[in-house]
Amino acid sequence: MEPHTRRAARGATAKLIGQKVLRPREQVEEKIRAAILSGELRSGERLPSEAELARQFDVSRTTVREALRSLVSQKLIDKTPGVGGGSFVRSVDHQSLGNLLQESLHNLLQLGNLRVEEVAMLRQYLEVPAARLAAQHRSDEDLAGLQDIVERQKTISVDDPDVPDLDARFHAAIAKASGNRLLASFVHALHRETEPVHYLDLSPEVGRTTVRQHQKIVKAIAASDPDSAEQAVNEHLVYLREHVLSL
Repeated sequence: MEPHTRRAARGATAKLIGQKVLRPREQVEEKIRAAILSGELRSGERLPSEAELARQFDVSRTTVREALRSLVSQKLIDKTPGVGGGSFVRSVDHQSLGNLLQESLHNLLQLGNLRVEEVAMLRQYLEVPAARLAAQHRSDEDLAGLQDIVERQKTISVDDPDVPDLDARFHAAIAKASGNRLLASFVHALHRETEPVHYLDLSPEVGRTTVRQHQKIVKAIAASDPDSAEQAVNEHLVYLREHVLSL
């Protein structure tokens, strides 16, 4: 073999190194997941039986069962027992995608204590551009949802148990209004897993300031003013970060 031929052969071999070899269960799971996320399998659609999937993938029914069990845990399908039951595709939106990311984020957080600065920095990277996009792409339905959340926030006290959920819903709703499902999924996962509001010493004054800032953000999004929306969210995040670090 000529030297250049040997080099080419080595190069071809090197390109294969590092490629993940999936087990049969993972291959089945990945194929079905891809079909769901691409829309090939639609919400509410019933999957073929375990026996039929085993035949299609040329694997055992046990392998198919394990793959389906994993997809259920990822909230991509539901399994219904009994006559007329089976495996059905769930609706895939920013929240369900966020649930997938949330599981991974949860595992990551178990590796060590998460610092406040890390959460604040990630929020800055995600939520500032999300607000800008929301001002450009929001629908009337998106806007109504944001306004409803802020109206609810205006009527409750800072020690109300709904405060963390409303805060998470507000920021997730902005990201959803951006029109970028992946961005919305990350914001949803971040808030549900870390609940940044828990880092705050929620005095009545901090609560009032936060609601005023939320109103300002919504006003900018309603006006379809991306510059003002970006500035309003940035000011809000800076305020929260400075308040937390001063405690």
